[in-house]
Amino acid sequence: MPSLRSLVELVRAPAALSVPGDVVAGGAAGGALGPRTAGLAAASVCLYWSGMAANDWADRELDAVERPERPIPSGRVTPPQALGIAAGLTAAGVALAALAGGRRALAVALPLAGAVWAYDLRAKNTPAGPAVMAACRGLDVLLGASPGRVARALPAALTVAAHTYTVTALSRREVSGADRALPAATLAGTAAVALAAGLPAARNGRGPVAAVPGALAAWYAAGYGAAQARVAADPSAARVRAAVGAGITGLPPLQGALAAAAGAPATGVVVAAIAPLARRLARRVSPT
Repeated sequence: MPSLRSLVELVRAPAALSVPGDVVAGGAAGGALGPRTAGLAAASVCLYWSGMAANDWADRELDAVERPERPIPSGRVTPPQALGIAAGLTAAGVALAALAGGRRALAVALPLAGAVWAYDLRAKNTPAGPAVMAACRGLDVLLGASPGRVARALPAALTVAAHTYTVTALSRREVSGADRALPAATLAGTAAVALAAGLPAARNGRGPVAAVPGALAAWYAAGYGAAQARVAADPSAARVRAAVGAGITGLPPLQGALAAAAGAPATGVVVAAIAPLARRLARRVSPT
Protein backbone atom coordinates (compact mmCIF):
# COMPACT_ATOMS: atom_id res chain seq x y z
CA MET A 1 0.00 0.00 0.00
CA PRO A 2 1.20 3.56 -0.64
CA SER A 3 2.49 5.52 2.32
CA LEU A 4 0.38 8.26 3.85
CA ARG A 5 2.82 10.85 2.52
CA SER A 6 2.42 9.49 -1.01
CA LEU A 7 -1.36 9.60 -0.77
CA VAL A 8 -1.23 13.16 0.54
CA GLU A 9 0.91 14.16 -2.44
CA LEU A 10 -1.28 12.25 -4.91
CA VAL A 11 -4.48 14.08 -3.95
CA ARG A 12 -2.73 17.37 -3.03
CA ALA A 13 -4.48 17.02 0.34
CA PRO A 14 -3.73 20.50 1.78
CA ALA A 15 -5.06 22.18 -1.38
CA ALA A 16 -8.51 20.92 -0.39
CA LEU A 17 -8.59 23.72 2.17
CA SER A 18 -9.62 25.90 -0.77
CA VAL A 19 -12.70 23.76 -1.41
CA PRO A 20 -15.19 24.07 1.51
CA GLY A 21 -15.39 27.81 0.92
CA ASP A 22 -17.09 27.12 -2.43
CA VAL A 23 -19.91 25.35 -0.64
CA VAL A 24 -20.10 28.01 2.08
CA ALA A 25 -20.24 30.83 -0.48
CA GLY A 26 -22.95 29.01 -2.40
CA GLY A 27 -24.88 28.22 0.75
CA ALA A 28 -24.78 31.83 1.88
CA ALA A 29 -25.86 33.13 -1.52
CA GLY A 30 -28.65 30.57 -1.82
CA GLY A 31 -29.92 30.98 1.74
CA ALA A 32 -28.90 27.40 2.50
CA LEU A 33 -26.22 27.70 5.20
CA GLY A 34 -27.00 25.19 7.91
CA PRO A 35 -26.44 21.64 9.16
CA ARG A 36 -26.27 20.27 5.61
CA THR A 37 -23.38 22.55 4.66
CA ALA A 38 -20.75 20.46 6.46
CA GLY A 39 -21.80 17.28 4.66
CA LEU A 40 -21.82 19.03 1.30
CA ALA A 41 -18.37 20.46 2.02
CA ALA A 42 -17.09 16.94 2.79
CA ALA A 43 -18.56 15.74 -0.51
CA SER A 44 -16.84 18.60 -2.30
CA VAL A 45 -13.47 17.72 -0.77
CA CYS A 46 -13.82 14.08 -1.85
CA LEU A 47 -14.61 15.13 -5.41
CA TYR A 48 -11.65 17.53 -5.43
CA TRP A 49 -9.28 14.83 -4.21
CA SER A 50 -10.69 12.39 -6.77
CA GLY A 51 -9.86 14.90 -9.49
CA MET A 52 -6.28 15.24 -8.29
CA ALA A 53 -5.77 11.47 -8.28
CA ALA A 54 -7.41 11.07 -11.69
CA ASN A 55 -5.24 13.90 -13.02
CA ASP A 56 -2.05 12.11 -12.03
CA TRP A 57 -3.32 8.81 -13.41
CA ALA A 58 -4.14 10.45 -16.75
CA ASP A 59 -0.80 12.31 -16.84
CA ARG A 60 1.41 9.44 -15.67
CA GLU A 61 3.37 9.16 -18.92
CA LEU A 62 3.87 12.91 -19.26
CA ASP A 63 4.84 13.23 -15.60
CA ALA A 64 7.47 10.52 -16.07
CA VAL A 65 9.26 13.04 -18.30
CA GLU A 66 8.33 16.41 -16.78
CA ARG A 67 7.69 15.62 -13.09
CA PRO A 68 9.31 12.32 -12.22
CA GLU A 69 9.13 13.11 -8.51
CA ARG A 70 5.36 12.74 -8.44
CA PRO A 71 3.91 9.64 -6.72
CA ILE A 72 3.10 7.59 -9.83
CA PRO A 73 6.26 8.06 -11.94
CA SER A 74 8.42 7.70 -8.82
CA GLY A 75 6.85 4.29 -8.18
CA ARG A 76 5.36 5.17 -4.81
CA VAL A 77 1.80 4.76 -6.14
CA THR A 78 0.93 2.38 -8.97
CA PRO A 79 -1.41 3.49 -11.78
CA PRO A 80 -4.15 0.98 -10.76
CA GLN A 81 -3.96 2.25 -7.18
CA ALA A 82 -4.31 5.86 -8.31
CA LEU A 83 -7.28 5.01 -10.53
CA GLY A 84 -8.93 3.06 -7.72
CA ILE A 85 -8.43 5.94 -5.31
CA ALA A 86 -9.91 8.40 -7.79
CA ALA A 87 -12.95 6.19 -8.42
CA GLY A 88 -13.48 5.52 -4.71
CA LEU A 89 -13.29 9.19 -3.81
CA THR A 90 -15.75 10.04 -6.59
CA ALA A 91 -18.23 7.49 -5.27
CA ALA A 92 -17.75 8.79 -1.73
CA GLY A 93 -18.28 12.38 -2.82
CA VAL A 94 -21.49 11.63 -4.69
CA ALA A 95 -22.80 9.50 -1.81
CA LEU A 96 -22.03 12.18 0.77
CA ALA A 97 -23.79 14.78 -1.35
CA ALA A 98 -26.88 12.60 -1.58
CA LEU A 99 -26.87 11.93 2.16
CA ALA A 100 -26.39 15.57 3.07
CA GLY A 101 -28.60 17.26 0.51
CA GLY A 102 -30.86 14.64 -1.00
CA ARG A 103 -31.95 14.65 -4.63
CA ARG A 104 -31.31 18.34 -5.16
CA ALA A 105 -27.67 17.99 -4.11
CA LEU A 106 -27.31 14.81 -6.13
CA ALA A 107 -28.55 16.68 -9.20
CA VAL A 108 -25.51 18.96 -8.86
CA ALA A 109 -22.98 16.42 -7.58
CA LEU A 110 -23.36 14.07 -10.53
CA PRO A 111 -22.64 16.72 -13.20
CA LEU A 112 -19.81 18.00 -11.02
CA ALA A 113 -18.23 14.54 -10.84
CA GLY A 114 -18.69 14.15 -14.58
CA ALA A 115 -17.02 17.51 -15.25
CA VAL A 116 -14.07 16.58 -13.03
CA TRP A 117 -13.44 13.37 -14.95
CA ALA A 118 -14.06 15.05 -18.30
CA TYR A 119 -11.41 17.62 -17.51
CA ASP A 120 -8.82 15.05 -16.45
CA LEU A 121 -9.41 12.56 -19.24
CA ARG A 122 -10.28 14.73 -22.23
CA ALA A 123 -10.46 18.49 -21.87
CA LYS A 124 -7.33 19.37 -19.93
CA ASN A 125 -4.97 19.68 -22.87
CA THR A 126 -7.50 21.22 -25.22
CA PRO A 127 -8.59 24.86 -25.64
CA ALA A 128 -11.69 23.98 -23.60
CA GLY A 129 -9.63 23.01 -20.57
CA PRO A 130 -9.86 26.25 -18.55
CA ALA A 131 -13.60 26.54 -19.22
CA VAL A 132 -14.26 22.96 -18.07
CA MET A 133 -12.25 23.46 -14.89
CA ALA A 134 -14.09 26.74 -14.29
CA ALA A 135 -17.36 24.84 -14.64
CA CYS A 136 -16.20 22.39 -11.97
CA ARG A 137 -15.68 25.17 -9.45
CA GLY A 138 -18.89 26.90 -10.42
CA LEU A 139 -20.85 23.69 -9.89
CA ASP A 140 -19.09 23.30 -6.54
CA VAL A 141 -20.54 26.64 -5.44
CA LEU A 142 -23.98 25.57 -6.64
CA LEU A 143 -23.63 22.34 -4.65
CA GLY A 144 -23.58 24.46 -1.50
CA ALA A 145 -26.72 26.27 -2.64
CA SER A 146 -28.58 23.09 -3.65
CA PRO A 147 -30.71 22.85 -0.46
CA GLY A 148 -31.87 26.45 -1.01
CA ARG A 149 -32.32 28.79 -3.97
CA VAL A 150 -29.74 27.75 -6.54
CA ALA A 151 -30.52 30.60 -8.93
CA ARG A 152 -29.54 33.17 -6.32
CA ALA A 153 -26.08 31.59 -6.10
CA LEU A 154 -25.35 31.89 -9.83
CA PRO A 155 -23.43 35.20 -9.53
CA ALA A 156 -21.19 33.72 -6.82
CA ALA A 157 -20.68 30.59 -8.92
CA LEU A 158 -19.71 32.65 -11.96
CA THR A 159 -17.28 34.72 -9.88
CA VAL A 160 -15.47 31.64 -8.53
CA ALA A 161 -15.54 30.12 -12.03
CA ALA A 162 -13.89 33.23 -13.48
CA HIS A 163 -11.13 33.04 -10.87
CA THR A 164 -10.63 29.37 -11.65
CA TYR A 165 -10.36 30.12 -15.35
CA THR A 166 -7.38 32.41 -14.67
CA VAL A 167 -5.64 29.82 -12.49
CA THR A 168 -6.16 27.05 -15.03
CA ALA A 169 -4.94 29.21 -17.90
CA LEU A 170 -1.74 29.87 -15.97
CA SER A 171 -1.35 26.22 -14.97
CA ARG A 172 -0.99 25.22 -18.61
CA ARG A 173 2.39 27.01 -18.59
CA GLU A 174 3.76 25.53 -15.35
CA VAL A 175 6.46 23.56 -17.16
CA SER A 176 7.25 25.69 -20.20
CA GLY A 177 6.86 29.16 -18.74
CA ALA A 178 4.63 31.87 -20.24
CA ASP A 179 4.84 34.98 -22.32
CA ARG A 180 4.05 38.27 -20.59
CA ALA A 181 0.65 38.60 -22.27
CA LEU A 182 -0.82 35.69 -20.31
CA PRO A 183 -0.21 37.01 -16.76
CA ALA A 184 -1.31 40.46 -17.91
CA ALA A 185 -4.62 39.00 -19.07
CA THR A 186 -5.17 36.86 -15.97
CA LEU A 187 -4.26 39.80 -13.73
CA ALA A 188 -6.95 41.89 -15.41
CA GLY A 189 -9.37 39.03 -14.82
CA THR A 190 -8.40 38.89 -11.15
CA ALA A 191 -9.10 42.61 -10.77
CA ALA A 192 -12.55 42.12 -12.32
CA VAL A 193 -13.28 39.17 -10.04
CA ALA A 194 -12.30 41.15 -6.96
CA LEU A 195 -14.52 44.03 -8.01
CA ALA A 196 -17.44 41.69 -8.64
CA ALA A 197 -17.06 40.19 -5.17
CA GLY A 198 -16.55 43.39 -3.20
CA LEU A 199 -18.31 46.32 -4.83
CA PRO A 200 -22.00 45.32 -4.73
CA ALA A 201 -22.05 44.95 -0.94
CA ALA A 202 -20.10 48.17 -0.49
CA ARG A 203 -22.69 50.03 -2.58
CA ASN A 204 -25.71 48.53 -0.84
CA GLY A 205 -24.64 48.57 2.81
CA ARG A 206 -23.39 50.90 5.50
CA GLY A 207 -21.17 50.56 8.52
CA PRO A 208 -18.24 48.24 9.35
CA VAL A 209 -20.07 45.06 8.34
CA ALA A 210 -20.63 46.39 4.83
CA ALA A 211 -16.88 46.88 4.49
CA VAL A 212 -16.10 43.19 5.09
CA PRO A 213 -16.70 41.93 1.52
CA GLY A 214 -14.57 44.70 0.03
CA ALA A 215 -11.75 44.11 2.52
CA LEU A 216 -11.70 40.38 1.84
CA ALA A 217 -11.85 40.92 -1.91
CA ALA A 218 -8.91 43.31 -1.63
CA TRP A 219 -6.97 40.68 0.35
CA TYR A 220 -7.67 38.16 -2.39
CA ALA A 221 -6.60 40.56 -5.14
CA ALA A 222 -3.42 41.60 -3.34
CA GLY A 223 -2.20 38.06 -2.72
CA TYR A 224 -3.03 36.44 -6.04
CA GLY A 225 -2.45 39.63 -8.01
CA ALA A 226 1.06 40.09 -6.66
CA ALA A 227 2.00 36.56 -7.72
CA GLN A 228 0.74 37.25 -11.25
CA ALA A 229 2.60 40.56 -11.38
CA ARG A 230 5.80 38.66 -10.63
CA VAL A 231 5.05 36.37 -13.57
CA ALA A 232 4.56 39.39 -15.80
CA ALA A 233 8.02 40.60 -14.78
CA ASP A 234 9.62 37.15 -15.09
CA PRO A 235 7.42 34.59 -16.90
CA SER A 236 9.59 31.60 -15.98
CA ALA A 237 8.06 28.21 -15.17
CA ALA A 238 8.93 28.58 -11.47
CA ARG A 239 7.12 31.92 -11.23
CA VAL A 240 4.11 30.50 -13.08
CA ARG A 241 3.91 27.56 -10.65
CA ALA A 242 4.11 29.96 -7.73
CA ALA A 243 1.25 32.02 -9.18
CA VAL A 244 -0.87 28.92 -9.69
CA GLY A 245 -0.22 27.93 -6.08
CA ALA A 246 -1.18 31.44 -4.97
CA GLY A 247 -4.39 31.20 -6.97
CA ILE A 248 -5.31 27.94 -5.23
CA THR A 249 -4.32 28.81 -1.67
CA GLY A 250 -5.50 32.41 -2.02
CA LEU A 251 -9.07 31.48 -2.96
CA PRO A 252 -10.57 31.52 0.59
CA PRO A 253 -10.59 35.35 0.86
CA LEU A 254 -12.61 35.50 -2.36
CA GLN A 255 -15.02 32.86 -1.08
CA GLY A 256 -15.22 34.74 2.20
CA ALA A 257 -16.01 37.98 0.39
CA LEU A 258 -18.85 36.28 -1.47
CA ALA A 259 -20.25 34.79 1.74
CA ALA A 260 -20.01 38.17 3.48
CA ALA A 261 -21.70 39.92 0.58
CA ALA A 262 -24.55 37.42 0.84
CA GLY A 263 -25.19 38.39 4.46
CA ALA A 264 -22.81 36.14 6.39
CA PRO A 265 -19.85 38.42 7.27
CA ALA A 266 -18.64 36.43 10.30
CA THR A 267 -18.70 33.21 8.29
CA GLY A 268 -16.89 34.95 5.48
CA VAL A 269 -14.09 36.04 7.78
CA VAL A 270 -13.72 32.49 9.10
CA VAL A 271 -13.49 31.12 5.56
CA ALA A 272 -10.92 33.75 4.56
CA ALA A 273 -8.81 32.94 7.63
CA ILE A 274 -8.05 29.53 6.12
CA ALA A 275 -5.74 31.16 3.55
CA PRO A 276 -2.62 31.56 5.77
CA LEU A 277 -2.84 27.90 6.84
CA ALA A 278 -3.26 26.81 3.22
CA ARG A 279 -0.15 28.77 2.23
CA ARG A 280 1.85 27.26 5.07
CA LEU A 281 0.89 23.72 4.15
CA ALA A 282 1.59 24.41 0.47
CA ARG A 283 5.26 24.80 1.38
CA ARG A 284 5.25 21.16 2.47
CA VAL A 285 2.99 19.64 -0.20
CA SER A 286 2.71 21.34 -3.57
CA PRO A 287 -0.91 22.25 -4.44
CA THR A 288 -0.16 21.96 -8.19
